[in-house]
This record gives sequence, structure tokens and C-alpha cells, in this order.
Amino acid sequence: MFDRLRSDIQCILERDPAARSRWEVLTCYPGLHAVVLHRPAHWCWNHGLRWLGRFISHFTRWFTGIEIHPGARIGERVFFDHAMGVVVGETAEIGDGCTIYQGVTLGGTSLYKGSKRHPTLGRDVVVSAGAKVLGGFTVGDGARIGSNAVVIKPVPAGATAVGIPARIIQADAQGRREATAAKLGFSAYGITEQDDPLAQALRGLIDNAGSQEHQIALLWNAIQELSDRRAEGPCCVPAEAARTENFEADRLNELIGK
Repeated sequence: MFDRLRSDIQCILERDPAARSRWEVLTCYPGLHAVVLHRPAHWCWNHGLRWLGRFISHFTRWFTGIEIHPGARIGERVFFDHAMGVVVGETAEIGDGCTIYQGVTLGGTSLYKGSKRHPTLGRDVVVSAGAKVLGGFTVGDGARIGSNAVVIKPVPAGATAVGIPARIIQADAQGRREATAAKLGFSAYGITEQDDPLAQALRGLIDNAGSQEHQIALLWNAIQELSDRRAEGPCCVPAEAARTENFEADRLNELIGK
């Protein structure tokens, strides 16, 4: 029991730069209190003492602001950071090394008792602030859920889910290795500036439009040169034809947050 408690405290010291000492973590971190109190609640639930398990869970909710159903399964080294308003449903499973921030809901979309209604998080998953993961599917090992995302379908291992409803972004292997080395294996808040696929699509369209503008300008310049070489006859290039590029791709990229 004490070895597990020491492991829980150490994982907080590794992931939270605001943590100054083990004593501070032990006495002032509600995420640690919620995990420790969940263990007797879960034991009671599994041994037929359902009311007592719910009562411990209810007390934990009042004491920490974190609501974990006693039926939920929580692995080792799980860190609820800040975590006010977190809700974890009855059939949810949280793997080893996961990090969950404030306002997260691991909820269900089914009303059938006895079914797998809540999500399963693999190992080392990061669920960022305000995210909602709804349904009885699996979020793969090492996946990241961005802030305020609403996830309603499985997330592959190592991928990132952002948006409403969440869009899945497959991780780039080399980029992930570099980020892991730089951040010692942990990415706070589960999001990077290159994660939004909608913004990436818009940037691609803008870059493509800029390329077309460039090609059109080159074509008109070529036509003008050919026309100038003609010894006689009127110029075939309309006066209003654009021979210079006016498309401001950089400006549009700034507007969508490049």
C-alpha cells in the first residue's frame, strides 16, 4: 500500500512543475486524495458493499470535487491534475500513467445496465481540460485528447483527438520521438500547435490558391512577351489581365492562427 502511495506521489512530482515536495503533494493535492479514497470504495463495490462504496465515493466528491464511481477501474500512477469537476462513470477504465485535467467527463451514451457504457483509456493517455469522452470504446495507449474535445469514437494508439466532434490526427513517428525526448515523455494538456486538422486543411487550400495565383501571373507574362514580339497586329492580352501576384497567403494564414 505504501509503495503504491509513493508511486502516486512520485508521478505527480514528475508531471507537475508546481509540486515542490512530497509533503505538499500528500496534503494539498485533491487528485491524489481522490485516487487513494477510490481504492477502498472500489474494494467495497466489488465485494458486495455497494452502498458503502457509493458513500465513500460521495464523500470523495464533496472533499475533492472529483466524482469517480466506485465501479470504475483506475490503474497505477494516474494523475488527476487540478481535476475539479471531473466525472468518471461506472464502467470506465483508466490505464496506468494516464493524466486527466479539470472538467473532464468519461461518460456514457447508453442507458442499459450491465453494458459497457463508458470509455477505456489505455496507458499514458492525456485527457486535456474540459474534454468529454462519451461511449464504451477504447482510447489507445499514448493517445491525447485536446482541450474541450468531444470524443464519440475510438482513438488509435498514439493519435490525437481535437474538436467537436473530435477529429483524429495520426501521430508522426519521428515528430513524436523528438517531442518525447524534449519533454521527458510527457506532453501537458495533450495538444500541440500543429494538431488542428481543420486549420491544416485551410492552410493547404490557401497555399494551393497562392500557387495558382503564381501560375496565372506567369502565364499572362508569357502571353505578353509573345505578343510584344509580334511585328504587327493588336495585342491579344486584355488590359485588365493580372500580371502580378496579389494573393496574400501569409495574411490569411495569420487569420486562421498559423
